[in-house]
Amino acid sequence: MPMTYNSLTGSISEQGVVTPGQIMTYLKRNDASTFFQQPDFIAQAEQRICREAKTIGLERYVTGQFVIGQPVVNKPADWRRSLTFTYTGSRGATQIYHRNYEYLRLYWPDAALQGAPLYYGDFGYTQLVVVPTPDQAYPFLYGYVALPTPLSPTNQTNWLTDYAPDLLLYAILLETTPFLKNDERIPVWESAYSRGLASLNQQNDQRRLDRASNEEAN
Repeated sequence: MPMTYNSLTGSISEQGVVTPGQIMTYLKRNDASTFFQQPDFIAQAEQRICREAKTIGLERYVTGQFVIGQPVVNKPADWRRSLTFTYTGSRGATQIYHRNYEYLRLYWPDAALQGAPLYYGDFGYTQLVVVPTPDQAYPFLYGYVALPTPLSPTNQTNWLTDYAPDLLLYAILLETTPFLKNDERIPVWESAYSRGLASLNQQNDQRRLDRASNEEAN
């Protein structure tokens, strides 16, 4: 049976009777208090996987165009981690490299001066800064790790439910631990989550090697 938001959470009647889904079945709970906590558990688990997984399934790519004289670029709303940044100029595609903000300011202290970008970095949580400040409206391609479309009653599935349901389930169970406090099953869930994460990351690394090999062959 495919994993969905409803299969994870179960349901509750108007009289407060809970029909447990996968989460509460694993937790051996059928109380309304736990039922109403489940959306938070799911959201926290999605965030956790996005922080810790390297999977290509969470990659997104967006195109845009630098603004002449403007070093700041807005990140996509679902951004969680940068992967790659390239732009196209007179010499073709050019990759720019990630550096911390302090390095960028030391390298290019005067934002009013313009040139072909070489580096980029985080400028707070919602923006990127590129240096040198763009001297042309270069078109760019930005790759990043995104938070999957959050599960909800109106969004029953996402990439995690389709391709990593076991990892998602164990991540959710781990996120219940502050709520449950002492539970002897926590080490089991931690072990299962770690194995699932390692397997997913290994598959991702292999895909990257395959992609690199294909690019070299071309």
